[in-house]
Amino acid sequence: MYMLLRFGSKPPAAMRLRTYRIALAVLAAALAGCGPRSQPAPDATAVVTAAVLQVTPRSVPVVIEAVGQLEGSRQVEVRARVSGILLKQLYAEGDLVHEDQALFRIDPAPFEVALAQARAGRAEEEARNEQARREFARLKPLAAKRAVSQKEYDDAVSTLKLSDAALAAATAAVDQATLNLSYTLVRAPVTGVSGRAARTIGNLVTAGQDSSLLTTINRIRPIWVRFSISASDLERLPGGRLPSAGQIEVRLVLPDGKQYPEKGRVNFAATEIDQRLGTRQLRAAFDNPGEDLLPGQFVRVRMTAGRRDDVFLVPQTAVLQNEKGFFLFVLDGAGKAAVRSVSPGDTIGPDWVILEGLKAGDRVIVDNLLRLRPGVAVSVAPSAAAASRVTN
Repeated sequence: MYMLLRFGSKPPAAMRLRTYRIALAVLAAALAGCGPRSQPAPDATAVVTAAVLQVTPRSVPVVIEAVGQLEGSRQVEVRARVSGILLKQLYAEGDLVHEDQALFRIDPAPFEVALAQARAGRAEEEARNEQARREFARLKPLAAKRAVSQKEYDDAVSTLKLSDAALAAATAAVDQATLNLSYTLVRAPVTGVSGRAARTIGNLVTAGQDSSLLTTINRIRPIWVRFSISASDLERLPGGRLPSAGQIEVRLVLPDGKQYPEKGRVNFAATEIDQRLGTRQLRAAFDNPGEDLLPGQFVRVRMTAGRRDDVFLVPQTAVLQNEKGFFLFVLDGAGKAAVRSVSPGDTIGPDWVILEGLKAGDRVIVDNLLRLRPGVAVSVAPSAAAASRVTN
């Protein structure tokens, strides 16, 4: 500014260039003062107070989670076994129905008439049969004395046999008519949850055709849950394979997040991997005593398939990660922090299962991790959480 006032015009080019360079230098110094400062090296004399967990080998369950869907252990189609007009529906859709409970009524009038006709036909054949027996009884002693011809006797024997056959057919016709009449009252074949009625009152149902379907029933005691596990889940299991189906315990987490109190057991495991999805299908059965589980529900399945031995449990907060992988801090023999690379597995509650990298007796630092550096001295602080893990 002083130069501008003195000369009354623009300063020479050399002076302008020098002024510009000084301004850049001042600006660079100011920016450098505002930038991030490098972290100081850890103080070798510093002491960090932290809780320490002494680990011991454990045996932990191998738990796999999957999404499953509930289905009835039996799904039965209720069909009309005789043709006729549907007169009544005797249940409410969605209700729990019991075996042999009446569900529908088909017009019985034609079948009552058919039964009466069959009974009349049987009575007629019974009368003929009695006559044939009397004739046979009369001719038999006479034939023995040769008082009648052999032909007459043979005709009486044949007539009696024909009458016996006709009477048996008439009796069978009565039984069939009685059975058809009983079929007009459609009953539940199993106990379960009833479905939507497929036919309304007044419809004509025809046995043996699509219209014969009246409803469906899902048996829910026991109830099944179908789910699948991936090939990567199988690799997590000991030996890479499932134990026998009856040894696999299953728990359910309901849509509201609550755990179903009853345990289930796997009762089916597919013998091959689905090539299209890369999964293996399984099915588990639950007793469902309170009938709380209903077909069609989606649930979360927690399957316990074996145990993993000689592993260690450490709090999840104690396990850190960088570009080289997972690691944690342990207390070395000199009482200083040391970095230990580990291979974590599954999580169990607040803990992480450590598969490799630790040995029995190692002391893992579980808190105050932000102040730790390799080689920093550690003062062990009492920790109720760490003590409880050691004793458990």
